[in-house]
Amino acid sequence: MTPVKAIYKTGIYVGEQEDKKNGRVLINILAVVKHPMQGDLHNPKQADVPFFQERRALSPGERTWVPEHTVKPFEGQVPDYRVSLRQALREQEEELKKIGDDFAERSLLCLSQLKRDYGLFDS
Repeated sequence: MTPVKAIYKTGIYVGEQEDKKNGRVLINILAVVKHPMQGDLHNPKQADVPFFQERRALSPGERTWVPEHTVKPFEGQVPDYRVSLRQALREQEEELKKIGDDFAERSLLCLSQLKRDYGLFDS
């Protein structure tokens, strides 16, 4: 099966397309391209919100429906899930450290906890 790249909420994933109906595509997650943003989706990049949510990446083998317009062919070799997750986290941490505001600090705290949850202890 040809791998695809798809957006789900604020994350980007590589997966296999398994089904399509009503303008949505069911994908089976293989790798992470971009880790989901932390915080409140309704108030992006704001730290002072009632509930600053910790957002996990979709797991390997997890299936989710995504809007069809977000699905594109994936070019290249599909990376190992854990390697891709580690890289996506590293890239997001680097971006947040450059921003350095309250939102970035709260997001970095969430990512630190997620790394423990994922079993990724290196930086």
